[in-house]
Amino acid sequence: MDKIKHLYWRAGFGLNAEEWVERRNWSIPEAVNHLFEAAKKAKPATASPTPASAEDGDQSAKEALLEKIKEERKLVALQGADWLQRMANPAQSALLERVTLFWHGHFACQTKFSSLATTQLNTLRTHALGSFRELTLAMARDVSMIRFLNNQQNRKDRPNENFARELMELFTIGRGNYTEKDVKEAARAFTGWSSNLRGEFLFRPGQHDYGVKTFMGQSGRFDGEDIIDRLLEKRATAEFVTRKVYRYFVNEQVDEGIVADLAKRFYESDYQTEALLREIFERDWFYAPKNIGSKIKSPADLLAGILRKLKVRFENELSLVFVQRALGQVLFNPPNVAGWPVGKPWIDNSTLTLRLSLAGYLFNSAEVNLRTKGEPEDLEREKGMKKLQATVDMSGISQLLKGVSDEQIPEVLADFLLVSRPDRFLETLDGYLQKSSSREDRIRISTMGLMSLPEYQMC
Repeated sequence: MDKIKHLYWRAGFGLNAEEWVERRNWSIPEAVNHLFEAAKKAKPATASPTPASAEDGDQSAKEALLEKIKEERKLVALQGADWLQRMANPAQSALLERVTLFWHGHFACQTKFSSLATTQLNTLRTHALGSFRELTLAMARDVSMIRFLNNQQNRKDRPNENFARELMELFTIGRGNYTEKDVKEAARAFTGWSSNLRGEFLFRPGQHDYGVKTFMGQSGRFDGEDIIDRLLEKRATAEFVTRKVYRYFVNEQVDEGIVADLAKRFYESDYQTEALLREIFERDWFYAPKNIGSKIKSPADLLAGILRKLKVRFENELSLVFVQRALGQVLFNPPNVAGWPVGKPWIDNSTLTLRLSLAGYLFNSAEVNLRTKGEPEDLEREKGMKKLQATVDMSGISQLLKGVSDEQIPEVLADFLLVSRPDRFLETLDGYLQKSSSREDRIRISTMGLMSLPEYQMC
């Protein structure tokens, strides 16, 4: 059962009570196959139109655009909240959302319009388990990425190196494997890759440099697609991406021997992500004790897992935006092009307090008096978000505990909620349980208590 919990946390966001009852005795091959089959049936999200820009001399149109941009910032934040709820929804593919979240951090990009956020999310989902080459090419043509890394300004008479540099440093081959000349030549190859006012990719031939470029020792009239091909011909790219996959899905402490073997297979598969992840999830070393419960949950992991297990519904969806900000991870708004941190940087005094108290806040629809991180909000919106008015559906957990004695409730819930059980956790809960006056109270208090343990922060 510990292996199943580990698999579903790393390949998804944990299991709700009904899923736990159904799958806790599944074999690993059965569970892995189920995860990948469900991913193939997933449907895309829908997008809304991107607002057009105002003409320079039209002051009223400019004011309307500024108001629209402000509204779009809110819609993008709500898009992130919707995505978290999709991660938590058992009707959706947990594996697909998990891998999409990984690529969202890998190809980190701030998105300013909700339609572009939807488009990017669907691009990531479409290629998440497919070809890394096709994903990289699609992200090079992604309008949010083009605008974020200034490729709109990349023209033959004045190349902009931002995208070309990050493509190599962060998205493919990694530092130490390219030169400044490679950056300059790659930037020339991506000239003219732009977008129109409708938020669509547009190649502008008049802005493209058709001259000969020399990139990584090869010369030709390369365009951006050729540059991506040259990068993926290098085994160092497979090693760089595989190491990042290993740190995310297996352990931050990298076993270089395993990574070398996985990278070789990844390269020989022509960069097929499904093959790489299947190889990881089906290997015995993935389920070694040192890898189970070794990862600090990111805010997205923590929130999606709590929403999934407690079937939380917010009266005001902005509440979920507020919690993301307070925990330090707002989807579609990474701190920089390197993406979000991993591991210990997620924890500081303010975030730890919120993390350990979050389940109790949700059960009690509490007022959360914590400052948010990131962008400031107007006072009215801030006040509205701090009241976490939510409903928690305990029916699945109650069904899980049917026939379980009152005394055994904490033990059964610990098996369900915790990837690794701490010593003497029953003693920790005992003080709370003495206040329970009914079985329902005992279930509720035990659930809150277990989700408030430091061990619940791990997966």
